[in-house]
Amino acid sequence: MNLSQKWLRDYVDIDLPPREYAEGMSLSGSKTEGWTVEGEDIQKVVVGRVAAMERHPDSDHLWICQVETGTGTVQIVTGAQNVREGDFVPAALDGAALPGGKTIRRGKLRGVESSGMLCSLSELGLTAHDFPYAVEDGIFILGEDCDRTLGLNIRTAVGLDDLRFEFEITSNRPDCLSVTGLARETAATWNLPFHLEAPTVRGSGGNVGDYLKVEVHNGKLCPRYMARVVKNVQIEPSPRWMRERLRASGVRPINNIVDITNYVMLEYGQPMHAFDLKYVAGGQIIVRNAQPGEAITTLDEAKRPLSPDMLVIADAKAPSAVAGVMGGQYSGIQADTQTIVFESACFLGSSVRITSKKLGLRTESSGRFEKGLSSDTCPVALARACQLVELLGAGEVVDGVIDVDNADHTPKRIPFTYDWINRLNGVDLPKEEIDGYLAR
Repeated sequence: MNLSQKWLRDYVDIDLPPREYAEGMSLSGSKTEGWTVEGEDIQKVVVGRVAAMERHPDSDHLWICQVETGTGTVQIVTGAQNVREGDFVPAALDGAALPGGKTIRRGKLRGVESSGMLCSLSELGLTAHDFPYAVEDGIFILGEDCDRTLGLNIRTAVGLDDLRFEFEITSNRPDCLSVTGLARETAATWNLPFHLEAPTVRGSGGNVGDYLKVEVHNGKLCPRYMARVVKNVQIEPSPRWMRERLRASGVRPINNIVDITNYVMLEYGQPMHAFDLKYVAGGQIIVRNAQPGEAITTLDEAKRPLSPDMLVIADAKAPSAVAGVMGGQYSGIQADTQTIVFESACFLGSSVRITSKKLGLRTESSGRFEKGLSSDTCPVALARACQLVELLGAGEVVDGVIDVDNADHTPKRIPFTYDWINRLNGVDLPKEEIDGYLAR
């Protein structure tokens, strides 16, 4: 599990050196494998502005650029054809270091001095998924979502400066396969306040029952299935803050709706799926076992045979997803998607594990479900997804929630004896101190 320090600080006010944080978390039970600083191999690359351009006298494709860097103007020769006067660009100065061990030095290009280099996305270790408006084979022109202060470290300007911790989560702690779970452990470890507000959804009217019906035929394998509908969906890139957090967590940004489902999965540990309603035949979702001879083509475009012991999410005609593992090829979000169904469900861990193994298909979703998730997270995750839709202006949330709940919500109680705890651990802690640790 990768944890973004920026994301962590949404829930816990903590500022410790990486080693101290990692060692403290390991000692309190959350084993930390290590940490990575984003963009740490980038040095002396700043925000520059192209003040003037002229053709190279001995080349029909090179440009001589005068680039303002906040502390002066440097001359940089470039062969990129997408640069214009007034553009804000990443300027690698003399002595700059780039990913892959590349070093930039002052030199001459066809007899003209060049005191640096203008950088593309790839030269900064980024892709078009990080900045969808950028030209992949040209210079990265900084958009309005970047800090275009001249001379500013490019890592700060584009948000390539997060600190990522890597945790090894044991199978008995699926709650820690989430940002909020690790934030809760962080708060407990250092006895700090834990800030987590319940998500709220305004809604836009209408009735979810007019769009969708849900039936669960196997309540044992699917203790809870919840769904909400979003209409007038606008498919577009997510805002930079969301793309940054996904990247820091090792997840590639796709588009706002897909990113919301991944964001919620990382934030709450609850896998989600978004169905394009136009591909849900009959406006009906049926959670059932696969029928003999059925098969499904999953999102990775592989056709997979199903067996009757596997749980599927079907519509009125055929399976559209393998429950807890992966959606079907035509269940996903397309550029022309207008109405979606958000699924937030709980599936029996052992069933998901067996299905995943038989299909040879392991995903972020299956890895979480197979450890055993709480059905109580379903409504919170669903509300959070809809809240993000409204926050991003990605669509209108239809009023009403479908909730087929077969879960046992009886609180689990464990006998506890203070003396036994002290004897087992070889300590002599007073009752009040033990209560304090457990309350955290």
